[in-house]
Amino acid sequence: MGAGLEADEGVMATDFFWSYTDEPHASRRREILSKYPQIKELFGPDPWAFIKIAMVVSLQLWTATFLRDASWLKLLTVAYFFGSFLNHNLFLAIHELSHNLAFTTPSLNRWLGIFANLPIGVPMSITFQKYHLEHHRFQGVDGIDMDIPSQAEAHAVKNAISKSVWVVLQLFFYALRPLFLKPKPPGLWEFTNLAIQVALDASLVYFYGWKSLAYLILSTFVGGGMHPMAGHFISEHYVFNPEQETYSYYGPLNLMTWHVGYHNEHHDFPRIPGTRLHKVKEIAPEYYDNLKSYRSWSQVIYMYIMDQTVGPFSRMKRKAPKKDS
Repeated sequence: MGAGLEADEGVMATDFFWSYTDEPHASRRREILSKYPQIKELFGPDPWAFIKIAMVVSLQLWTATFLRDASWLKLLTVAYFFGSFLNHNLFLAIHELSHNLAFTTPSLNRWLGIFANLPIGVPMSITFQKYHLEHHRFQGVDGIDMDIPSQAEAHAVKNAISKSVWVVLQLFFYALRPLFLKPKPPGLWEFTNLAIQVALDASLVYFYGWKSLAYLILSTFVGGGMHPMAGHFISEHYVFNPEQETYSYYGPLNLMTWHVGYHNEHHDFPRIPGTRLHKVKEIAPEYYDNLKSYRSWSQVIYMYIMDQTVGPFSRMKRKAPKKDS
């Protein structure tokens, strides 16, 4: 394992951490299942997923209409302290649906994802699934895992100020990075996602005005930046300990984020819905108790900004497997 980081001297990395072994989750999954085969009983959809998503979508769309005549200050305040939590919840619902964890039929999960996408304001559900599944299958693989910052991002972020700007804008980087670095041709599902989202946005503007739509967009933007919920973007795979590339979070915000904090458990068993991931840790504690984890996503954001040895280069990468000639 190598890296362009001299942590002892307080210097920020100038290259990614490079691993010359496979990602750790597949081997751990096999080992745990051989020892605890009852974990397979946790596989399968969350029967409450549809109801939970429908409640959040309804509440957020109603809030948008309620704020149609609000001042911009009120709009921003409600978006940050209320709407951001709802929209980030829906973003992570879409993450859950990308693993087909609401229904056994994949197409039903895609339709529910398009529905969950509505208050987010920007079509992303179908595209997210394509790239996210590659993140699992090819974790850290250079040129394939689009969860990892680009060279341009990493070289541009040099200090606490630029890291703060990067955190505020990280949702844009997260969304646009794959479109520039590894674009995929859109298909019928992407166009369906786009058409339904544009229809909702246009209807909202037509019947309630621009401020209702602005509230939804603001809720998405601020909830993905300098916000406690967005700490998971950093906590999941940014390397604060060179011996570990995936980190779990066991704090209270799991209740609002589909338990995405159980991230080692999730990568080990992506077919288990978030509501059951805690049972993996309970059944096989010896595989997780010795791993570094977090209790506060806000603290992770603070550590990322203030630790001068940590930055966008603080990610584990591995070379793409050579294709047979």
